[in-house]
Amino acid sequence: MNFRIGYGYDVHRYKKGRPLILGGIKIDFELGLDGHSDADVLTHTIMDALLGALALGDIGQHFPDTNPAYKDVNSIKLLHHVYALIKNKGYVIGNIDSVIVAQEPKLKPVVTSIRQNLATELNIELSQISVKATTTEKLGPEGRLEGVSSHATVLLVKK
Repeated sequence: MNFRIGYGYDVHRYKKGRPLILGGIKIDFELGLDGHSDADVLTHTIMDALLGALALGDIGQHFPDTNPAYKDVNSIKLLHHVYALIKNKGYVIGNIDSVIVAQEPKLKPVVTSIRQNLATELNIELSQISVKATTTEKLGPEGRLEGVSSHATVLLVKK
């Protein structure tokens, strides 16, 4: 196949006393996300989409929360490992389309920084990555400020 499509989804609960990290960028907010790693829900979603495109499992298989080596790890480091797997299979990123679902904080002011950071970390053009932010109009767990979820679709192209 000359191309493969992957989909990723992740959700993390808010937790006091942790930084809020999205796409490798620290966001100024009074709550962070709970997780074994840095709980970067967007980066986790993109990794799952990349892995899914080539049927390589999910991030829980590659980076289990039972392994203390991944405690509080920077998810961008894990993203580099996942992308190396993709490149070793002979694929490159065609594009990434993602959305962060959060009632708060308002993410529009940081979306460009998140896109730029992910494009740099993945060595792709800014035009190859879309990051959108939406609310749930105060419905569901995101709307009740219980946490943040994220969705991503990726297109991988055979080199």
